[in-house]
Amino acid sequence: MFIVSIKSEAKPETSGDQRRIELSDGSIFSFRICYLPPVPAVDITEGREISVAQEAGFRFASACLRAEKAALRLIARAEQSCRGLTRKLEKRGHEGACVSAVLSRLIGLKLVDDLRFARLWLESRLRLARSPRRLLSSLAGRGIDREDAQNALNTVLDEETELALLQRFAQKTGEADARTLKYRLKSEGFSGMVIQRFYEEF
Repeated sequence: MFIVSIKSEAKPETSGDQRRIELSDGSIFSFRICYLPPVPAVDITEGREISVAQEAGFRFASACLRAEKAALRLIARAEQSCRGLTRKLEKRGHEGACVSAVLSRLIGLKLVDDLRFARLWLESRLRLARSPRRLLSSLAGRGIDREDAQNALNTVLDEETELALLQRFAQKTGEADARTLKYRLKSEGFSGMVIQRFYEEF
């Protein structure tokens, strides 16, 4: 089997590495060069004979491009986390190896960023949140690692916002005993400084 024709499908969003090739058996593949497996290497030149393994590499790269297009459609609708995007793509039938390759590329392009996802998610949930600990727990459930979750929380939860969150939490608990309430506030992740302000001001 050999390569009959090759065309560049370079567009502003493709980084110039997208190709469309036709093989002598009539197969046509569109793919990004970056998704071709490094082994076995293939010389992408018209008339070049290719092996079965190299043809499989074209198929894999083509499947990666399809997964990438699906990922970009999801990203266009809403911010995505790594784990969330992985689940959605696999649910749509894209194989794990392709999803991993695509995710690696999209992370490198800053199109997928767990820290950014966490920050935006927190900003949208603060009014309904109960406590810092529960916010962190919710992010963990979405596959955000503890460091990214904590950094995002530190970004969105300034002292005044945390104090307002603490006030709501204290109101909802209806706990009358100050000592018990203080213990609960600490266990829910409120900072010592904000707890102190709460007791001084209220």
